Amino acid sequence: MSFPGGFLWGVSTSAFQIEGSLEADGRGPSIWDRFAGESGDTGATACDHYRRWREDVDLLASLGVNAYRFSLAWPRLFPRGRGGVNPAGLEHYDRLIDALLERGIEPLVTLYHWDLPQALQDRGGWPARETVDAFVEYAVQCFEAYGDRVRRWVTINEPWVHGILGHATGEHAPGERDRRGAVAAVHHMLLAHGRAVRELPGGDAGIAFSLFPTYPATESDADRQAATICDGYHNRWFLDPVLKGTYPDDMRALWEELIGPLDFVRDGDLAEINAGAFVGVNYYSRGTIRAAPGKEPFPYEVISARELDVPLTGGGYEIAPAALADLLRRLRRDYGDVPVYITENGAIFAEAPHDPARVAFLRAHLEAVGEAIDGGVDVRGYFHWSLMDNFEWALGYAPRFGLVHVDYATQERTVKDSGRYYARVARANAVVEPEEVRV
Repeated sequence: MSFPGGFLWGVSTSAFQIEGSLEADGRGPSIWDRFAGESGDTGATACDHYRRWREDVDLLASLGVNAYRFSLAWPRLFPRGRGGVNPAGLEHYDRLIDALLERGIEPLVTLYHWDLPQALQDRGGWPARETVDAFVEYAVQCFEAYGDRVRRWVTINEPWVHGILGHATGEHAPGERDRRGAVAAVHHMLLAHGRAVRELPGGDAGIAFSLFPTYPATESDADRQAATICDGYHNRWFLDPVLKGTYPDDMRALWEELIGPLDFVRDGDLAEINAGAFVGVNYYSRGTIRAAPGKEPFPYEVISARELDVPLTGGGYEIAPAALADLLRRLRRDYGDVPVYITENGAIFAEAPHDPARVAFLRAHLEAVGEAIDGGVDVRGYFHWSLMDNFEWALGYAPRFGLVHVDYATQERTVKDSGRYYARVARANAVVEPEEVRV
């Protein structure tokens, strides 16, 4: 199965998950600096990428990719969130971008991957409208600094995850448990996206959503309605405003019943949010949904994949490549010919360096992307999550998503079989047969 000419083959990372060096060269604190989830781990060292970035660029080149999605650390560039740019931070990403381009690797730069400067959190964070203005100022500075070399930008990564887990359930930084604040935070991230896109003088900008295809557990009316609500909660609440300029009526009614009037949505906001040259799709698994009257915040539950007779990743998620193809076809059906990049797709598997399960996962999902392209979906690139094992937020260092194994004690990198397989795919611009592994 071959892919179109010019297709981007890349890998993804985020600054806080790999950089470490939290106090180096004038970086300011972020909301994640001292936040430890259930694992108790922090990102103080992570993959030590801030110091080892040259080695990691060489690693990227060895994988044969032609693109790399990474994020800029807002607090490394603007330690206080607004004003007072940090020259050392600017120079760091200057060097990284130049090194990538020298090796023929196109940067796809994410502006915000959850590391809000603590100074902005102290002034209200994303639930406060002021943070939208701060983000736009930050985005404009980044466009001016790097826009001569960066053609494609992702404004915000996964506003559902950051908004809900960070502000409603407290599982992620900043650890808040305020449902109304969470919905306001999501709205302000979407508004920040739209306003930033309008400030980009050249190139393309989009937003990356954590999309979650939903399927009813049975064909009963109750389960079908439950799946529709889940789809609204995870998917339509984000896709509709960016691609249509509206919030879905059914979900707006449910949210207003739950948290009161959405008066933080002001006149003109949705017209501003309706912006972007592409959508980034972060896909990991699907959900089988059944009705659950009385469950919060909405009356449904996602059935644990462990309850179902389905193949699982090492993290317990269903391996469901066909749902990725369904999702991509659904985007075209419901939203038109919007250009798409798969900005994240990957799985937890513990095996290293021989990881046949990840090789099989990768191949199956690439075939699903190819099927969607053959069906007319405008998919322009695929970025595997992740380049290397890293700090997985509240779950710490135990989950391993990388094509490259990281020994956290020594920081030694070892390319896994999946990394070598992906390199062959990228160089061939086609899904290829895995090689037999001799241990």
